[in-house]
Amino acid sequence: MKLESVRIPTRLRGFAAGDAQVFDVTLAGGRVQAVVPSALQSSARGTLLSALVEAHAHIDKNYTVQEVGAAEGNLFAAIERMDKHRAGWTGEALRPRMERALQDAWQSGTRALRTHIDWVQAEPPAALAVFEALRHEWRGRIELQFVSLTPLDLFADLDAGERIAREVKRAGGTLGAFVYRNEGLVHKLGRVFDLAQDHGLGLDFHVDEGLDADASGLRSIAQLMRAREFRRSVVCGHCCSLAVQDDAVANETLALCAGAGLHIVALPTTNLYLQGAWDRTPVQRGITRIHEAAARGLRVSLATDNVQDSFYPYGSYDLLETFGLGVQMAHLAPAGEWFDAITVSPAKALGLAWDGRIAPGCPADLVLLSATDEYELIGPRGRQRTVIRAGQILEKTQ
Repeated sequence: MKLESVRIPTRLRGFAAGDAQVFDVTLAGGRVQAVVPSALQSSARGTLLSALVEAHAHIDKNYTVQEVGAAEGNLFAAIERMDKHRAGWTGEALRPRMERALQDAWQSGTRALRTHIDWVQAEPPAALAVFEALRHEWRGRIELQFVSLTPLDLFADLDAGERIAREVKRAGGTLGAFVYRNEGLVHKLGRVFDLAQDHGLGLDFHVDEGLDADASGLRSIAQLMRAREFRRSVVCGHCCSLAVQDDAVANETLALCAGAGLHIVALPTTNLYLQGAWDRTPVQRGITRIHEAAARGLRVSLATDNVQDSFYPYGSYDLLETFGLGVQMAHLAPAGEWFDAITVSPAKALGLAWDGRIAPGCPADLVLLSATDEYELIGPRGRQRTVIRAGQILEKTQ
């Protein structure tokens, strides 16, 4: 197969392009065989991306909003509603919702997905067994990872923390926690780092998911990484409070993050919905400091987070929709320079074998957009796509 006259965003190029902007890409044997400049550089027929990477989702919660209701602008009301609903979760109820999420992501062009699984007591949740079965069934289509999403305060119970870490290790997952202005924050985070070091686990936190300037979870995690010389991957999602802190404080925190080598994931849909007042037009957007992070070499990922649950009652697993909202919400222009936020950056955060850069020899897992230039990327032609997996076009494309 040959894809003629396509643009490849600069940050997705794993080859020397010179002055060329439009390329012909040859696929063979499930891989990219060649990338050469097109004879005609004045126009393109589309924009070529590597397949998309979902760094932060909740496929155990999704598609429940009709039952639990939407918690308009109230994070802790959403948590309370989902806590009550979770009490009735069974494998039989979870599986159809989780499969629906994967089908949506697959058809949209996603090649890897990390989901957080609610884990609120020492015993493993029902969703874990369903996830393990789906991970096996979806092998070769979507690479699936999971994170245990546990309230940080539970780690004060040493036995509970140990049991969670052992089970996460057994199931090949990542250890996680919800971190937000906890009492004894540093001590409890230290316990999570101890468990990760003892069991050889990476870490993935929900951090500072609110607009309180005194929230210091992100800073504390970066400091602990450096103090512990922690070498495994650490991902921090949300980081909303960073946006309302003084510039000096926020920039110092980002410098610590850059030095520690942690990854930041922004969640535009849920945080725009949950953060800020609901009795007036919100002036705070609930998005972390993406530009400031990038200036320090921290290329932030954009991810889906919640879909049709109490945290966010709308949405889908189409990362291009999330990308479009993120571009407008955080003024990520030119948009073409930020496609690494749903490809290369999350691939690094998840430790994938392929970093998502397109080059001869890379997997032919691609998404070809109808958009032919920068100004069509956010709009109908930017969402219209042909999904290519192992060099073959999916039967159903968008």
